Formats: sequence, structure tokens, C-alpha cells
Amino acid sequence: MKNYDYGIIGNCTSAALIGPDCSIDWLCLPFFDSSSLFARLLDDEKGGHFRISAEDVLEVSQEYISYTPILKTTFKTGHGVFEVRDYMPRFVTGRDEYFCPSEVQRDIHVVSGSPRIIIDLKPMPNYALGGANPVIYKDYVKLTSQGGEYNSFYLYTDLDKPRVIDGRPIELKAGVSYYLLLSYHEKLEPVNIERVYVEYEKTKSYWLGWAHKTKVPETYKDWVIRAAVTLKLLMFQRTGAVIAAPTTSLPEIIGKERNWDYRYCWIRDASMIIDLYARIGHARSSSRYIQFILNRMLLKHDNISAVYGINGEKELVERTLDHLKGYESSRPVRVGNDAYRQRQNDLYGELIETIYSYFVLLRHRGEIYFDEELWTVVRALVNDVLETWQEPDSGIWEKRGEAKHHVHSKLMNWVAMDRAARIAKHVGKTDYAERCLKMAAKIKQDILAHGWNPKVKAFTMSYGSDDLDAANLLMLHYGFLDRTDPMIVSTVEQTCKHLVRNNLVLRYTAEDDFGLPENAFVVCTFWLINALCLTGQEQKAREMFENLLKFANPHKLFSEDIEIATGRLTGNFPQGYSHLALIQTVFLLETDYNWSDVFRGENGRRSL
Repeated sequence: MKNYDYGIIGNCTSAALIGPDCSIDWLCLPFFDSSSLFARLLDDEKGGHFRISAEDVLEVSQEYISYTPILKTTFKTGHGVFEVRDYMPRFVTGRDEYFCPSEVQRDIHVVSGSPRIIIDLKPMPNYALGGANPVIYKDYVKLTSQGGEYNSFYLYTDLDKPRVIDGRPIELKAGVSYYLLLSYHEKLEPVNIERVYVEYEKTKSYWLGWAHKTKVPETYKDWVIRAAVTLKLLMFQRTGAVIAAPTTSLPEIIGKERNWDYRYCWIRDASMIIDLYARIGHARSSSRYIQFILNRMLLKHDNISAVYGINGEKELVERTLDHLKGYESSRPVRVGNDAYRQRQNDLYGELIETIYSYFVLLRHRGEIYFDEELWTVVRALVNDVLETWQEPDSGIWEKRGEAKHHVHSKLMNWVAMDRAARIAKHVGKTDYAERCLKMAAKIKQDILAHGWNPKVKAFTMSYGSDDLDAANLLMLHYGFLDRTDPMIVSTVEQTCKHLVRNNLVLRYTAEDDFGLPENAFVVCTFWLINALCLTGQEQKAREMFENLLKFANPHKLFSEDIEIATGRLTGNFPQGYSHLALIQTVFLLETDYNWSDVFRGENGRRSL
């Protein structure tokens, strides 16, 4: 699909990608990390899909219903006009619990005439190891896997079932609504158009109410709401885990092997997203993630891992699916992620920063109780920092080669100790706070002595390196040095000089385990925009921001990367990190304060 022109639907249980041709090309059921039922995204021949089309199509248009993840596709045909509304139900029940089943609903409404629709249903369960045998029953069609593990799915519809299965045209009546409901579970209550209508309205109402509670500036409001809704879709309802993206193996570089499974919870990414959510009015989502962390660190000796499965799994053994050709022949297709084996020392800073923001938010709401379990987690994380900060690691970019003393990781160790000290002050542990501050000062001096390269005139990727790293721009975000400090200003200047291509930013230019980087990282481009703004170059920052927005897909969604030569999106999609950064940048540009300073007792003004 050209330039990832997909919309995402979801309900915090799983998610699906739907193309402009109204085809579900990616869906894993029952959960985000389950094997795929439709994977046309990774193999357009054998992957499987679920497409709705029609005879004599004249025009097809697609858009989200405002402030919701409900995707509406409108077909104008020679026989009439109809709409398809795709969504995954999500709403609050009377018991204050969430209804978010493992299913997709495809509601069809005839606007005019008598269009003749065609259902092209090609289920390929278990990552397309085999098809699915359809058996028609009175109430549903049961689809049973023919290869790999046993799986079954249930299709409920008021359309002619044999015609649906055979892909034969079905004539619809003017003014009438129909439905296709694909579920992992057999329904216990009857499915009919009235039930489907009620669930649609409840889902729409839920998202409109959710968006209304989101604190956003008026400028770029549509961008921020779409980004915030997309981030919400990446939060697993059952545990509070936050996945990096709902896809696997969409390549960073087309035709090459930088292809990874992102359907897991990276502590770094998730912590930054939840930190953001605490600040834009969604403390409940933050609370669920905090509980996810508490459940990972039940004992004082339980170390935090870089990445977890959505149910808290520690081992995510990586393997390849060699029977799939990959997105545009980009092999291998991977499931699992060996990053779970890595030491990534930066995650301590992101996590303690999130806990700090969460705690201060509770104080602002008038809640003075502080969970003793969370304080124990903070102290356990601090102990880990004390033991590991002088050790080399794989860094934020998860390099699979030799571990190094990455400057960004050292920065986040400083953040960890600095924020731990602030938390300690809040709970009256002044002696502990002083010890943390002393260690923060020691780490800072170490970074200044070994992370700064006078020859390059910048903080570099690792101690002794001459290579620049866009992650060091986050020194501004976390307040490591004053924004007027010559070393900070020079690092921003050198980043612009060496990492920018066509107003897009590379992570780094050094050769890694897979060769030389070729594509820009969306999140790094946002980081440079923020850095320019904070160092007094607001006009340049705004110009770069407007330019970056042009690379989003028609639904205002971003992937992880942008191909510099063509401007096409690459990498897993939609990428949580990218949408997090978009929201941070909008707040920085449009609310006249440094977003990272909120809740720190500082006014955050950008003026220098």
C-alpha cells in the first residue's frame, strides 16, 4: 500500500490496519501479539485479507469519524452509495468495566440506490501457515485453521452467508444497514443489527468523551487528538502494558533486514508515553501502567527488563517466518525480539521520571497518599543505577554488537538520580535525597569529562567516539544543562550540520551491525525541532515542523522512519514513539512552556 495509507482501528485488546481499498491487511487475534489472521501487509500473495468492495465502483474515499478510531470508507458505485464503518468495540459497562472484545465490526449502511457489494474474505491464520476452512451454521460462519496451531474464528452477518464466503455480489437495499462481525470467540447472546448499532454508538460515545477530556492546545488540535487516540490504542487493557507498535517486520529500509517485531512493551517508550498521558488528563491510563511495573518488580531484587511481553513475559525469543516474503520483499519476517537479552541502562531514567510525574500529578489532585510499593520500586531502581551506571550497554538504539558507554544512557542515569532525589524530598526522605543528588552530580561530571568531544564540538554517541547521536538532543528535554550552555548550543549546531538530510534527521551516521543507516527517524526529527525551539531558533523549528507534517499519511499517522530519497514512510506503523514526540512538540511550540518542565515547580518559559 503506497506510503502506508492505512488507518488503524483498535480497542486496547488488539488492532487492525485497513487500507484505502477497505481491506483489512493486518489483524492479530485475540491479542496484539497473537499470530496473524490477515497478513497481506507482509505477503500480498499468501498473507490473507478481508476486503469489502463493490461492482462498478466510481469513487472510494476514507476518513476517521472525528476524534475516534472509527474508520469510515464511502463507496460511490454505478448502482448506489454505501458506507463501511470499521471499528473494534470499546466502552464502559454498568459495572465500571471495559467492554473491549477480540473482534472487528464492519457496519455497512446504504446511503442511496442498491449497490452490489463483494466480500473478499481470505483468512490465513497462524501467520499464513495455512488457510481456514469455513463451515456455515445458522448463526455464524466458523473459520478453522488448516495449518499450524488450532485456531477458530466466528463471522456473524445478516448478509447471505454463502455469497459472503464465495465472494459473489450481494445486492443491498436502499436505506438499510448490514453488519459483518468477526470474533475470536463464539457469542453467547444473539447478534443482530440492533445490538451492532448500540455497540457502535457506545463506542463512538466513549471515544468522543475520551477526546473531550484530553488537554490539548487549539492549534494543531486535530493532529494532537489523532496522535493521542493512536497512543491509547497501543495500551493493553488487561495489564496496562504499552506496545511500541501493533506490527512486526515493517522494514526500516525497504528490501533490507532491519525488520523487528514491535508488539511488545519497551519500558523506555512506554514510560515516556505514560508520562505524557499523566500530563494531558489521563491519569487512569498512567495508573494502569504503574501497576504493570509494580507487578514486574514484586520483590526488591527483581530487576527491570528493557522490554516485556504484553502480559509481562520476560523472554521474547526471536525467530523468523521464512515462508513469508516480507513487506515489498523485505526479509526476514521476525516474531519475538531479542532485545529482551540486552542491557539498556537508559530505561531507569525514563521510568523514574514517569513515576515522579505520576506522583506530582496525584499531589496536584489533592491525593497525598503515596504508595509504599512504588517507593520501594524507586529505591530498587536507584540501586540498579548505582550498580550499572559505569557499565557499558546496548543503548537506546539497541545495537546488537559490542556494548559501549553510551552518552545518552549516562544522561538517563543522571535523570534517574535527579528525579529520585525529587521524589525523596516529596516523601520527606531528605537524607536519601541528598545521597541521590551527590550521585547525580558525580554522573554529570563523568558525562562532561568523557561524553563531550572538543574536536567534534558536541556530545557524541559514546565515550571516545567521534560519531554524533540525535538522542543527545534530549539533554535539553531533561534539563541536563542550561539551554544557553555553549556545549548544548554547539551539540545542536553539529547535529544540524551532520545528521540532517532534506530537513529530516538521522539517528546517527556511524555504521552499525547492519551497515550504514539510510533513513531518517521521525522521533529524532521532532527532537531536533524541540532543541531548535529551546535554543532560540523558533522560526527554524516551526518551518521544520510544518515540513515534517507533510510526511504523515492521509490519516495524520506516522511510522518509525522516513525514506529520505522519496519521503515515503517506513518501519513499523503506527509508531507510538513518533506520536508521543508529535504531541510534545505541539505543546512546546504552542503553549509557550517547555513541556518537560511541567510539574517540576518551574514556569517552563522558553525565553532565554
